[in-house]
Amino acid sequence: MTLDQLRVFLAVAEHLHFSRAADELYITQPAVSAAIQNLEEQYGVKFFHRIGRRIEITEAGKLLQIETQKILDQVALTERGLRELNDLQRGDFNLGSSLTIGNYWLPEKLCYFKQKYPGITVNCTLANADEICTGTATGIFDLGLVTGDIKPALQITLEAEVVGSERLLIVVGKSHPWFERAEISLTEIATTDWVMREPGSGAQQMFEQALQSWGINPAELNAVLVLNSSEMVKAVVESGAGAAAIPELMVKKELQLATLRALQIVDFRENSQPTMEIVQPVLKLKNRQRFQTGISKAFEQILTEFASNW
Repeated sequence: MTLDQLRVFLAVAEHLHFSRAADELYITQPAVSAAIQNLEEQYGVKFFHRIGRRIEITEAGKLLQIETQKILDQVALTERGLRELNDLQRGDFNLGSSLTIGNYWLPEKLCYFKQKYPGITVNCTLANADEICTGTATGIFDLGLVTGDIKPALQITLEAEVVGSERLLIVVGKSHPWFERAEISLTEIATTDWVMREPGSGAQQMFEQALQSWGINPAELNAVLVLNSSEMVKAVVESGAGAAAIPELMVKKELQLATLRALQIVDFRENSQPTMEIVQPVLKLKNRQRFQTGISKAFEQILTEFASNW
């Protein structure tokens, strides 16, 4: 079994058509048919049913399709690694980041990286923390950046390292009854409406974990809106819809302009800390089993340099 045979097989499996596979690979249809026939004869199984002028993939074909994709992905990664031995002059870097981290924490690091390695193409995808964790585990991203927890099912696959920190602030808009106050007690948290991020968001995980550590069930809060964008949450809270837990990085301007007010949470219970904060680390994620390219390692070094200057 050769890589060329596997590439021919995968093209046929994707198109379910010999001529289209041949066109994609710039070879003749007889060459495609011969490659598939040789594979079938070599292993004594049929990978495709020939039904009139069309074909269908068999169970054996489906199995080979899955394994072939894994093999060719690994070959592509190896080729990337070999090409990058030329002093990081060219190449692609696929980065995934949770939304707030990508919009507010990451740009300075990316700018420095591009200044240092101008020939590298950076493809950065922003999504919620769950999607970034899954994408890093499955190889969509070379590295991932998130806050919040990694699902237990992915912890064996993903290696996590702290490269920064993020703080959430409890904020309200001008029309909220709490706006003229500097602090609220822990017992008051459940007495107002809340605007929340969607489940799977790193910010939402942070907030819910903080509530639980303070002895508050998140389900007891009256969530009047659940949104999939922290920017939207911020805008809605500015309009007076309720309170929200928002990353400090994204409300600095609004706090300076006094369109939002950040409130300190105070716990008056005996033997408790007088003030409460919501702080979690920014995590750099990478797949333990996948080949780490030179570009990926170079970006990790950039993050290490910034982390040492907190």
